[in-house]
Amino acid sequence: MDSERFQKQIAFSMECDKMKTIYRNTLLADGSRRETDAEHSWHIALMATLLQEYAPQGISCDHTVQLCLAHDLVEIYAGDTFAYDTEGYKSKTVREAAAADKLFAILPQDQCKSYRALWDEFETCKTPDAVFANCCDRFQPVLNNMATDGHTWKLNHVHRGQVEARLHLIQENMPELWPVCTDMLDTAVSSGWLTE
Repeated sequence: MDSERFQKQIAFSMECDKMKTIYRNTLLADGSRRETDAEHSWHIALMATLLQEYAPQGISCDHTVQLCLAHDLVEIYAGDTFAYDTEGYKSKTVREAAAADKLFAILPQDQCKSYRALWDEFETCKTPDAVFANCCDRFQPVLNNMATDGHTWKLNHVHRGQVEARLHLIQENMPELWPVCTDMLDTAVSSGWLTE
């Protein structure tokens, strides 16, 4: 065993434990509290395994799960940026790239490159796997908002057009799910959880 390599892997693993302390705006489905980045990442990775039959052609479920698990690691240093925070999105790319440089540098060089490549692939959203991972990432908060009577949407005065814009990726790449999305948004609007 390469002791130095192992120590770097363990150091990275322990640093990633901090994801459990980063709270997102979205509530857990039971409404008891806000979810953490770690819980969100696990949930969308699980969703990728469950929803792969609706995914774009040519996806690798294993690789998509890796993308889901890696995509928010940078928020350990950059913090979570709420999906509808237009001000926060102005600096998101720069903050997260700097965080990626810092975090992945903890790993042995080969793993540093592979984790950075996973993060970059998710962010650029060009491969079928990255598209599928991004679709899961965008679909999960909608499900949680529906389960909590639109809690986060209401709190942040989100309107339907904003949610539809984020879900456009699903409309284009997972068309079987689009009617489900529009039905949920219709319900959210009629229930007063989203404004039209």
